[in-house]
Formats: sequence, structure tokens, C-alpha cells
Amino acid sequence: MPQSDPSREFLSFVQQQALQMRKDDAPSKSLEQWKSQRLRLRRQLIRSLGGFPREHAPLNPRVVGEFQRDGYRVQRIVLQTRPGIEMTANAYVPAGGGKHPAVLCVHGHWRGAKQEPTVQRRCMGLAKLGFFVLAVDAFGAGERGIGKALGEYHGEMVAGTLWPTGLSLAGLQVYENMRAVDYLQSRPEVDGDKIGVTGTSGGGNQTMYAGALEERFKCVVPACSVGTYQSYLGAACCMCEVTPGAMTYTEEAGVLALVAPRALMLINASRDAFQFSIGEAKKSIDNARPIFRLYGRAENARHATFESKHDYNQPMREAMYGWMTLHLKGEGDGEPIAEPKIQDEDPETLRCFPDDSRPATFVTLPQFAAQQARQLLARRAIPDHAEGWDANNTLMRESLPRVLGRFPKPTALGAKVKTDGKTSRLTIAPEPGVRVEATLRKGEKKRGLAVVLDLDRGRAAETDPVAKELLAAQWDVATVDLRATGETANKGDKIGRAPDHNSAEWSMWIGRPLLGQWAWDVRRLLDAIGAEAGGLPESVALVGIGPASLVALVAAALDRRVDRAATLGGLASFVSDVPYVNQRLGIMAPGILRDVGDVPQLAALCAPKRLVIANSVAGSGEKLSDKQLRANYRWTSAAFKARQARPRLHLSTEMDAAEVAKTLVG
Repeated sequence: MPQSDPSREFLSFVQQQALQMRKDDAPSKSLEQWKSQRLRLRRQLIRSLGGFPREHAPLNPRVVGEFQRDGYRVQRIVLQTRPGIEMTANAYVPAGGGKHPAVLCVHGHWRGAKQEPTVQRRCMGLAKLGFFVLAVDAFGAGERGIGKALGEYHGEMVAGTLWPTGLSLAGLQVYENMRAVDYLQSRPEVDGDKIGVTGTSGGGNQTMYAGALEERFKCVVPACSVGTYQSYLGAACCMCEVTPGAMTYTEEAGVLALVAPRALMLINASRDAFQFSIGEAKKSIDNARPIFRLYGRAENARHATFESKHDYNQPMREAMYGWMTLHLKGEGDGEPIAEPKIQDEDPETLRCFPDDSRPATFVTLPQFAAQQARQLLARRAIPDHAEGWDANNTLMRESLPRVLGRFPKPTALGAKVKTDGKTSRLTIAPEPGVRVEATLRKGEKKRGLAVVLDLDRGRAAETDPVAKELLAAQWDVATVDLRATGETANKGDKIGRAPDHNSAEWSMWIGRPLLGQWAWDVRRLLDAIGAEAGGLPESVALVGIGPASLVALVAAALDRRVDRAATLGGLASFVSDVPYVNQRLGIMAPGILRDVGDVPQLAALCAPKRLVIANSVAGSGEKLSDKQLRANYRWTSAAFKARQARPRLHLSTEMDAAEVAKTLVG
């Protein structure tokens, strides 16, 4: 199991898991078989994306500005996609009367979003060729960032605020692109039966998913974005490109096949990143082509490749013009069409809210996530009697393993133990392909076992004041490098505010959030310590420091051998109006807040065990006041009261290490 480069161990594990999941994939042999598979795949994909609203909010479109150019005019438009959620857009309206085919242009990770010249050029080119074009800002990007200036990045901990609710950034984008079709069909200048979609990079990702799920798109052209899901494992990608759990049921070829029999053109570049490379894209389109053939439309799937870097350059655009012209106008043979003369606009000209004019009431991505979270939590009544708590407890316990990606069957630990006096170093395999190392220091009287969890310091947390105090109290103390941390942490894992960005995303692809994997590591560590010592002591405690507090709560809630737990400086709630600060992406399990509950509900699952919650922080990183702490954990207090265990719950904003250890051991 050990490799020459420990930092690649976790990636290798995830890659092997993914390969095993998809090893038996094969195309449908008949159209009837595909149609059945297609319905199932659509349902699974929509579920992974977080689902779509059953009722659509009125679009309430308003034109906030307009200007004329040669051959077309540009309108600045604001649309409502969900109640209170506004999307900024530009409509490029071609000259001349009658109805025109339309194309939705979605941007990628260019700082200017719809205002970026790379995006402008395809819009202007299409408009001059007689297409009605709508360019939109994706949620969290362009004019829809947290701040009012252009250039914000909507990934990492910004999009991370969505995951606990069960929503995903990719899902929000797909739904908003569907609402864009609603708008296009409302325009008198548009032929509503002839609509296409195109985008590059992250916009190409949106194009692929929207084209797969929205059948009103008759022509789908993703550029510099399609490869394989397997090739995402090892790359640093935006959160808008992650579809949680997708590899448990499909590969990108399956998503592309959902476009059939409508028109599909993939555009790829020779000097692009591996996950968008020509070779990886060829695998996907080659595996999707049989479905097009089943429909008798083999010619509707085309792969256009270019000697280029990651881009949507003029030759790529001209290939797209030809494909759109054939499939939306019924003209030509699909070969490239020369681009008309175009000239870039000043980005400020295209903004719906120039400078600082965006209203203060404009809802940002984290604010939307917080709104959704609060609505979910409003459905969870605080338990006021034992029967009510028992019903909640049962449902939450049934849901938690599923949200965490379920746990594997226990396998041989292959434990290796090196002992030097009262200190032992354990190396175990919680599951094949994963290595976890722990340090166990034995107290004089072995009054109990405490596992101290710190995702940043790992085994080095043995020097933490709490660990020292527990040793002084004559407890055995274990500290551990959980998977994808310590020396097995992926190099370059940190993106923005997320120190574990890449490993957390890779885990999502295989449907196993890191939170669940870490909880499993803790369980298996207890197995190993028990086996080495001839059994665990009567008292077993888990102590979580910072983000590891969530790991401690989850593991303590699920493991009957643990009779007490403590959190220090842990996240008090997944609900946050701002991007998470000083947290980890790995503790955000998709749907945990929706299907199980918030941090106070997870803490409640520990009842009637002894539980210490000290110095909790908000998503912003700010420490809670005593009043805020007690208000936040009302649900937990009620659950402990229902179990007649209220004295075992300890809440404090000012506990030092000695007090935490003293309160924990009792």
C-alpha cells in the first residue's frame, strides 16, 4: 500500500474506486433498452444536481438599458429565476423582422463573465448571422458576485455553502439556463422551437448538462469542457463542474447520450488540461455515438478539434456557427462559417448594474444558500417530549449513513504497531488502498481512551493542551492522521479558502463525502486500538478541534463504543450568509442539513452521552456569544432533556483546555 509519494495515495484510492464503479458500463443494445435507461439516468442526474423547483417563479423580465450596433441591438435585462433571485443578462437582437432561431451563450471562468470579450465575440458573431442571442451571468459570477465589482470566483467555500442543503452550483446553473429558455420562448423575435446552447470551460460544462436535461435545446455545443469524469480525479476544478455522486451511476458519455437524437458538437483543444483533452473527450463521444445510431442520427454527433490552448477562439466559433446554422436554420452542411466583422465592447457598456448601482437587496449565492437552509430547518420542530425525540432520532440515524455515502464492509486492518515505552505508533488500512497512522500515548492508570482529532495537525495534536490535560488525567490519548491529511494530504489541495478543496471534490464524484470517510477512519482506529489492547476501556471519548469537531460528532453519534465527546472551536451551524472561513470543504456532506439536520441535530444524536461543546464559531469564523451559543443549541438541549440527560450536555464560550478535559472525563 505505501507508495513512493504518500501525497498521491488518496488520489490513487479514489481513482480505483471510480474505475471499479464503472467497469461494467456498456451501451444499450436497443432503443427500447436505452429509453428505459435514459429515464433512470435523468432521474439520477437531477437528484445529484440537487433537484429543480416544481413551480417556476414568474420571470418578471425588465429591460434596464439598450444600445444599437451594426446589424443588431443589445439589451441589458434582469430576470427572476427563483423567488427573489435575479439573473443579469444581455440580449443581442438581430436586425430585421420575423422570428429568429436563438442561442443561449453561457460563460466560463473568465473574470468578466458575460461581459468578457471571449464571450462577447460569439454573441456578436451569432447576432450578425441572424440568431437571437441571450448571454447570462451564472449565479455567483459576473454581476452576481458577493461584491459589486466584476471578477469574483463562485467556487470553493462560496459554492460550499450550498452542499449541506442538498443543492449544487451545477444544478442551480442548469435550472437557471432552463429559465433562460422560458424567457427566450417569451420573446416575439424568437422561434421557440429552434434554440441552441453553447459555452466554454465551466460554461461548456453548463452546456453539457443543460443540453442533456432540457430538450428544448435542439443544438448543443460545449467547448473546451468535455472529457471524462475519471479524468477529473487528479485535477483542480471549479465547484460548478462537480456533480456529487455522478460516478456511482454514469460517466460523461451517459450525459452526452441524453442529448440524442438532437444535435451535439464537442469542441476540444490540443493544448488544454487533461480533463478537457481531445483524447478524453473522444472516449466520451465515442461511447455516446451508439445511442445516436440507435435513433438513426449518427450524423448528429460531431467532434471538432483544434490546435489551440483552452479558449473559444475564432476557428472554434466558426465551427459552432456552421453547426448552429445547419441544425437551427436548416441551412448549409454544418461546416464552419466565416465570422462577420466584430468589435469588442467596453465591459461596462454591457453591465445591468454599472459601477456600484446594484441594489443592496440583491441576493448573493451564500445568502441564497442560507435562505434555503433556514427553510429546511423551519420544518424541524424542537422535540418537546421523549416520543417526539425518538421518532426524530430514528429517522436521522437512518439517513445519516446514506448522506455520508454509506460505509464499506470491514476488511482486515493489516495493523502494524511500533511501541516505545508508553507510546505506540499504529499504521492501519481502514479499507483497501487507504493508510492511516496514529500515535497512542498511554496514561498511568488508563482511566479511558480519548481520540483527539485535528485535521490540520493530525498526530502532532498530541501536543495540544487538551491532549496534555487528558494525559494528566490518566487517560490514554490517541492522535491520528486521517486519510487525505498529514503526509497523505494531496499536494496543491488548497484552493482559496478551502484547504482540502481537491480531495473533497474527488470524494464527491464517487459519492463518498470526506466527512463519512473520516468517521469511518475513526471507527476503524478504535477497532485497531481495541484489538491491540485486548479490548477498549469502558470510557471512550472523541475530541474534535476546529473543523474536526464535525468528525467527532458524527463518529460519536454512530459508534456505541463512544460514551462521550467534545468539540472545541467547531462550526456551530452549516447556515452561513457568507463563505465559510477557517473550515474545510470535506465536512460539507451534500444534503446533510436537508436529510439529517444542522450541527445541533448532529450533536443531539449523541444524547445521552456526555457532550462538551466549547467555543463554537459561525460560518464567518466569528466566535459565538454565550447567548448565541445557547440559542443555537436549543434543539440539542431539548433532545438531551427528552432523554433525561440534560446534565450531560455542557455548553460554554470560555472553556480552556483544562476545563474541557475536566468536564469531559467527569
